[in-house]
Amino acid sequence: MTVNLGIDVGGTGIKGAAVSADGALAHRSERATPAQDMDAIGGAISDLVRELADRCERDGQTVGAVGVACAGFIDASGSTVLFAPNLAWRDAPLKARLEASVGRPIFLENDANAAAWGEFRFGGARDADDMLLVTIGTGVGGGIVSDGELLRGSEGIAAEIGHMRVVPEGIRCGCGNRGCLESYASGTALVREARELVSGGSPHAGALSDLCGGDPAALTGQMVTQAASAGDPAATELFADLGRWLGEGIASMVALLDPELVVIGGGVSEAGDLLLAPTEAAFARQLTGRGHRRQADIVLALLGNDAGMIGAADLAARRAGAAAGE
Repeated sequence: MTVNLGIDVGGTGIKGAAVSADGALAHRSERATPAQDMDAIGGAISDLVRELADRCERDGQTVGAVGVACAGFIDASGSTVLFAPNLAWRDAPLKARLEASVGRPIFLENDANAAAWGEFRFGGARDADDMLLVTIGTGVGGGIVSDGELLRGSEGIAAEIGHMRVVPEGIRCGCGNRGCLESYASGTALVREARELVSGGSPHAGALSDLCGGDPAALTGQMVTQAASAGDPAATELFADLGRWLGEGIASMVALLDPELVVIGGGVSEAGDLLLAPTEAAFARQLTGRGHRRQADIVLALLGNDAGMIGAADLAARRAGAAAGE
């Protein structure tokens, strides 16, 4: 049996798995992301590829293609990470470095593009021809499938919706600009706002303060989700604010793209209706031509945090096949 390897490199973790032709995963493994050390990130990816390949071979499986999904701008040739807002990559020839390290062909893709393809092929958008994926995690990513094809753009960096400017001279983003959607609608933004509530000593933040022992720096996104799930008003309000930003951003993208379906993924999407309900409400209020057009459905991703691995592996298999003339 031939399997492909899918690696998903995020701001905090590097995940990998063997992926079968029908999108099933096996031999999962994970590493922490040494986010500020470009060489160390490459080393961690290489170690993970070698570990997974060894495990597959011991299990009698043949490793086909290796796809690596990266949280950054991947050039049109799929060889270089041009820029990563939350990682150390700057014009990094990652494909060549990984291939030299692991001795296998590597296919690079943007992480949100890979997740969009995973959801399109095997997840929440498998019955759609046109879809927009929005990932909410450390940052905000996007992926577009139009008429059954992944939209990459002339330079390979289309769909970076997290870096749409939504607030002139707003909060500084990791990309260097001010006022990007990512600065208001990401997991990082959620934690930042929660920590400000706790550090300000507001009685409204009592439950959040209890969860982190009164130390704002110890507060995590999981804690905010836990509090909101338990009905805490402050945490619920934080999700409502995040959802409003997200829904308005999606409305702008829908005005441009007119997708059949919008899929929300990423770690923050695990909050479910806490995020989805305010997002849908803001989207409905801001959609251009509302009342005179079909409103695209907004659904949660079905593949969860596996979408990037699955999509990276499937894209790599397709590109390897195309390169071989199959």
